[in-house]
Amino acid sequence: MHKFNGQLGIEDFYKVVFKNEPIQIENTVLKTVENSFNFLKKFSENKVIYGVNTGFGPMAQYKIEDSERIQLQYNLIRSHASGTGQPLAPMYVKAAMLARLNTLSLGHSGVHVSVITLMTELINRNITPLIYEHGGVGASGDLVQLAHLALVLIGEGEVFYKGERKDTKDVFKIENLKPISVELREGLALMNGTSVMTGIGIVNTIYTRQLLDWVTGCSAAINEIVKAYDDHLSFELNQSKRHIGQRLIAESMRKHLIDSKLTRKREHHLYSKNEDVSVFKEKVQEYYSLRCVPQILGPVLDTLNSVENILIEEVNSANDNPIVDVEKKHVYHGGNFHGDYVSLEMDKLKIVVAKMSMLSERQLNYLLNSRLNEMLPPFVNLGKLGLNFGMQGVQFTATSTTAENQMLSNPMYVHSIPNNNDNQDIVSMGTNSALITKKVVENSFEVVAIELITIIQAIEYLEVQDHISSKTKKMYDEIREIVPIFTEDVIMYPYVNLVKDFIIKNKL
Repeated sequence: MHKFNGQLGIEDFYKVVFKNEPIQIENTVLKTVENSFNFLKKFSENKVIYGVNTGFGPMAQYKIEDSERIQLQYNLIRSHASGTGQPLAPMYVKAAMLARLNTLSLGHSGVHVSVITLMTELINRNITPLIYEHGGVGASGDLVQLAHLALVLIGEGEVFYKGERKDTKDVFKIENLKPISVELREGLALMNGTSVMTGIGIVNTIYTRQLLDWVTGCSAAINEIVKAYDDHLSFELNQSKRHIGQRLIAESMRKHLIDSKLTRKREHHLYSKNEDVSVFKEKVQEYYSLRCVPQILGPVLDTLNSVENILIEEVNSANDNPIVDVEKKHVYHGGNFHGDYVSLEMDKLKIVVAKMSMLSERQLNYLLNSRLNEMLPPFVNLGKLGLNFGMQGVQFTATSTTAENQMLSNPMYVHSIPNNNDNQDIVSMGTNSALITKKVVENSFEVVAIELITIIQAIEYLEVQDHISSKTKKMYDEIREIVPIFTEDVIMYPYVNLVKDFIIKNKL
């Protein structure tokens, strides 16, 4: 049972979303929420509070009668549950729910405590609202996507339940659950906020870290099997640059290769007179996709760490409007729901993930082009040249997918379109940015899967299973359990998908 106290980190998301660890709301959180609700109820009795006794957005000029306050919240939820496109996968919805639960638990939203208890039950029972990918502009938060969450909390709409898409009312009946009590601003508080883009973003960062580990491991393995000189990974060289990410990537690769029998020392081969040599048969320095890995993946790691920090700050922030301050006995109106922080971070993340896929594709090309590596057959073809094709077919897939990533890595952050009668005249498009990043991450796993199969085939051809490092050998053994040695041509797509699934679910 995971104790929930209103402060979350990446590890908390991993445990709840990826490992399905149930959460238990601490009494202090429930008390904080209850105090916030009671304060707002009393404070709003003789004051104009946006979203409590006014319309919404450009309709805020219209005062709402006390007798219509509750209907106002239901109207908002139902009218804005207007998403289209593909349903968001339950994992991402669960992350969004956890993010929303957290911000509402801070006591700045004035929601009824039933919101907290019902959302907790839905998370723990893996009942995930149907939320569509399209609909959010990310300015007054993820209004449309979060409306679909709110719709479920009032007992309407649809959910995913035990692998099936069902009507909420039917699932609530099976699970003996009751809808929330809509009393003040439960609709607006649920819908105003950045929780969908943030939830998707946090899952993106978890997958990106997994992807980065595999790309780093592949990079080490390729350096190894081509017998590269190891000084480009040395502590001394990388310490001469001050970037932490570069130093950590180089350190990781050194650890990976610590017991390799294949990497070479420059002093053993080139740091001598070589008086009888006019042309060196072997390369004095490797191609950049092998030699510059710490300098390429270092910025990826630094960016990933920075993105994680911003997202965790966002998830632990009050990001709706207005903000209730029980201590100061005041309600503040503003724009905490605006998603620019998340939108920008997602654009940063998808750029570095696209760059990882580009590095993987170039390393793949190096292995497949016999004129470049001068040690492997064309396309690492273990069969009869001309008759068989080896990895030739899947290279097209890797190249095509990488090209898509390059196009998708263009920023969404700067694509604002005014809407909502120009009330929302500059918006973040944060959920779009997070969803495009999700696609770029998924694409990159496909490219790395193809590279991994190629690395294993190369080890097979070179017959160096007993010379590679223990980490590369473990990688070799794991992939070999999924993909057989093939000399004759085989249908490749099932193997690519199996390896992709493996590296998504397993750490290196």
